[in-house]
Amino acid sequence: MSTVILLRHGKSTANGSGVLAGRTPKVGLDDTGRAQAAALVERLAPVPLAELVVSPMLRCRQTVAKLAEARGLDKVKEPGLSEVDYGEWTGRALKDLVKEPLWRVVQAHPSAAVFPGGEGLAEMQARSVAAVRAHDARITEKYGENAVWLLCSHGDVIKAILADALGQHLDSFQRIVVDPASVSVVRYTETRPFVLRVNDNGGDLAGIAPPPSKAKAKRGKGKQSSDAVVGGTTGA
Repeated sequence: MSTVILLRHGKSTANGSGVLAGRTPKVGLDDTGRAQAAALVERLAPVPLAELVVSPMLRCRQTVAKLAEARGLDKVKEPGLSEVDYGEWTGRALKDLVKEPLWRVVQAHPSAAVFPGGEGLAEMQARSVAAVRAHDARITEKYGENAVWLLCSHGDVIKAILADALGQHLDSFQRIVVDPASVSVVRYTETRPFVLRVNDNGGDLAGIAPPPSKAKAKRGKGKQSSDAVVGGTTGA
């Protein structure tokens, strides 16, 4: 299978406001977020990108706009990667939500958390993991095993995808940190995903694209190995 870059949208006008924006319409990037989006063009310059798949939310579309223009790529909207539907929690102040009994469930037992009038975190993980795996299979079929593609989504969604890739229960996903405009990278294979980066805020990304596979010449196939390197990898 191929390699996916999990990009959280840049800093939005709601980040740091103390309010849970959720799916509130027209929440876009602030000045910092726009600068982060512009910096992506140079940061991802060494990485070949087959496609850009984005949450329909405005802040995600804005985050990849300059990158899409620079690469001449369309933005494929994927509802399965949209922000969590926080239901009646949407638009409420975090200082008030902390007092809700459900807050402790979200922190300690997120797989049991269902937002009133919205969706459960387990439901969110199921639809987001299904979406990323479906696009990965499609992109691999279209572009080959060495394809790299970018997904732009939201903090909890990316954390849920990473928890799945790491083989962690959703109840552990709050241990994962995903900052605005950070990059995490997963390479899917036939039997298991490999997590290459988590919450990377400025590292060199050139090494995430797999080199032409030597296995292709030896076995007549281009599939990436599902085997882990015993003793650890030697680097790109």
